[in-house]
Amino acid sequence: MPNCVTSSANVVQPYELANPEGRAPLLLVCDHAANYVPAALDGLGLAPADLARHIALDLGAGELTRRLARRLDAPAVLATVSRLVIDLNRHPTEADSIPEISDGTAIPGNQGLAARDRTRRVEAIFRPYHGAIGRALDRLRRLGPPPLLVALHSFTPSLNGIARPWPVGILWNQDDRLARFLIDGLGRAGAGPVGDNQPYSGQMIAYTMNTHAGQAGLAHAGIEVRQDELADEAGLARWTDRLAPLLALAADQAAFHRWEAFG
Repeated sequence: MPNCVTSSANVVQPYELANPEGRAPLLLVCDHAANYVPAALDGLGLAPADLARHIALDLGAGELTRRLARRLDAPAVLATVSRLVIDLNRHPTEADSIPEISDGTAIPGNQGLAARDRTRRVEAIFRPYHGAIGRALDRLRRLGPPPLLVALHSFTPSLNGIARPWPVGILWNQDDRLARFLIDGLGRAGAGPVGDNQPYSGQMIAYTMNTHAGQAGLAHAGIEVRQDELADEAGLARWTDRLAPLLALAADQAAFHRWEAFG
């Protein structure tokens, strides 16, 4: 599925299931895989060039997720609607759930949004997406041990004029089991400086991981790859080759399939 879906005015299914019958005890999720805006929202008043920017989607993250799902025989759930319509990695009550400004760009279609319109987006997009994640995890639980959850994102090479030196960052909140494994493994693989809760902290921005894995005691981690690393076929292939063996090894370890309670 391409990043921009152009099918109809209404969102029929705000998520994509990649390799839904995958049997690896691992679920991949990508909250910001697409830049599609339902036609009824008139592009949120933005120019097409803005909808092609990082403010609308995590560039490259969706394709990386699909490739990993195929390589690992793992199921994946990907968003099919832009984060500017509603951010699926935020609680709907948070101010930036439906942003009025993103990285300095005003979002006209989100300005002064009525409560009923916010509720429509929650019911049409947010709840079905997270429902799909819940069902995918339930399926894996029925097949075998408690599954791992990995959230895939990408980030800009710089923000507010400040360079971000990490080609990849690993995010975690209280449960760092899988995060430590990935940080160490990527470091040994020569992936460059690996961000530990960089460029964002999983202790601050991790709604999907916290809701579906942290609260359930499942091992989990967020993987943030810098967008310039995923800008072409070579980069996507390189990161698929780097991440797939590590994730496969993690999925084979009993230590990551134990329920753990934190907090």
